Amino acid sequence: MNHTTQHTFHIPVMGIAFTIDTPVKVAKFGISSVLSLIEDDLIEKMRKVICTNENIPYVEITVMELDHRAKRMSTYLNLLKKVVEKQICILKNESFDTDFNINLYFELLPENSPAKLKYLNMLEAEGNERKILQSQLKKMIVPGSIDVNIMTKLDRTNYDKEGNELDAMYSDAHVALRGYANSNLKSSIVFSAGLNPRLFAYCEQFNGFFPDPKGEINKKIILKVSDFRSAHIQGKFLAKKGLWVSEFRIESGINCGGHAFISGGIPLGPILEEFKNKREELYEELYNECSNALKQSGRPALMSKPDFKITAQGGIGTSEENSFLLDYYNLDATGWGSPFLLVPEATNVDDDTLEKLACAHQSDYYLSDASPLGVPFNNFRYSSSEMQRLKRINKNKPGSPCYKKILSSNTEFTDKPICTASREYQNLKIQQLRNTITDKSLLKREIETIEEKDCLCEGLTAAAFLKNKTNLSHKLSAVTICPGPNLAYFSGVFSLKQMVDHIYGRTNILNVLPRPNVFVNELQLYADYLRKEVMKRFALITKKDKSNYIAFKNNLLNGIEYYYSRLSLITNNDNKGYKQMKCQLAELKEKLQSYNIESLMPCDSLTGLKV
Repeated sequence: MNHTTQHTFHIPVMGIAFTIDTPVKVAKFGISSVLSLIEDDLIEKMRKVICTNENIPYVEITVMELDHRAKRMSTYLNLLKKVVEKQICILKNESFDTDFNINLYFELLPENSPAKLKYLNMLEAEGNERKILQSQLKKMIVPGSIDVNIMTKLDRTNYDKEGNELDAMYSDAHVALRGYANSNLKSSIVFSAGLNPRLFAYCEQFNGFFPDPKGEINKKIILKVSDFRSAHIQGKFLAKKGLWVSEFRIESGINCGGHAFISGGIPLGPILEEFKNKREELYEELYNECSNALKQSGRPALMSKPDFKITAQGGIGTSEENSFLLDYYNLDATGWGSPFLLVPEATNVDDDTLEKLACAHQSDYYLSDASPLGVPFNNFRYSSSEMQRLKRINKNKPGSPCYKKILSSNTEFTDKPICTASREYQNLKIQQLRNTITDKSLLKREIETIEEKDCLCEGLTAAAFLKNKTNLSHKLSAVTICPGPNLAYFSGVFSLKQMVDHIYGRTNILNVLPRPNVFVNELQLYADYLRKEVMKRFALITKKDKSNYIAFKNNLLNGIEYYYSRLSLITNNDNKGYKQMKCQLAELKEKLQSYNIESLMPCDSLTGLKV
């Protein structure tokens, strides 16, 4: 493995606000993290909070300023950089003999890192040797990266006050990209949710995404992908423009937090195996493509060996799993997301929600249809947002007042897109259903489907406002939180040190709930998802649906065989672990084979009649 940072994990983006200021909390300890770059009102309010905490003068960037959204983002990112640089300077001036943070920096590092080994030697040394080692250690202190995430599908067209459509450069994702590009950060931008050709082409407008005269790239591109095919297509699209992808971040399609971009049932292990086997081939193809494009454009060339990392995230829960992923698949790092929601030192979770998460049960985490994007969304049953949604329905006022309109995409009833979680849309749609559906049970199911959509724009920002005691957005305090199902195996509130020690195997903070291996857990989630999808669409399954479900099932069965063939490696020849996982895989295989999808009678997609 080629680790360019001292830690072998990062904290991925979580929601809109949960990691919005995580860099100022963890970067000083060398931990990289990712914040969401989409909601400029949240960003501006958090800039005021940080300026107040750091005693830095704050001047508001108002909505009246030209390109105020991008300017707010650039200014906020510059502030984060300034604060982290100050923190690192303070850290380097601390004493190993009397101060806490400088020692914590090295205590948090993995046991086999050069800096950690030198630190342990320093603790045993005396006199002049100790002073020399301390001086050397201070030079090894580097901050974690301040990375940003743009969900490529959130690229809403915006309008001026007169209702005229604005230029594409003012669409949401374009504004966020410009905000990052115009900042003075030297870090990475993570593109998630797939290919957006227009957005990717916009990168060409900014020199920071291209090599400088030394061949270095100041603003690197990371692609979050679900499989090798997606990585190859997106990577090649960018390479042809002279844009180098420095990292492919592979995420489980279902065992993750937030939106679940579910693959066709291909489990994480086989996907990582393909990356492992084709890594060099992919590197050479993209390097040659990118080099040729840079040459033709007259831009400086890439370094002879630019960064090319492969990382993975989604449902990792133990140090043994972490180590296996790193070592067997030759990964450069892993991502640990949802467990950090229980670490107040790292993330923004309000006290009420944190208390509920700390004692939640496995059934409290579920995959919902709450997202207006139409993508499965990991949800928490006892969030105040879910309580608010049900309360509105009981009052016969379903839906949310839609102020931010970030997820507005439906034009079924209006010329301009509106959000399917909005009160406007839900009232119109429910009225339509009542006018067209006479079957009461069917009408009830259809209305429940409409009413399940919830406002994520407000809900995913509220926790940061509550925790930092700042003005709520539109006085809406209900919190939406979207942990991955893996959080069911963590109970309590933890310090940053406890969580990092758990990741590196120095302690164990899992609860007593029996926890399957990360690979088995993902297979179980996929199997349950398949069963529910078939049941949900049973009466309306088409030939295409049936074909897709059969392929999904076969991919899972093939995944089980893949894990069978690597059982001794995954379980590290531990007899108990080997037998347990073998038994779990056998049960899953039997469960999937009982799903008799092949015998289903699909209906005609036009008439709805069984064929």
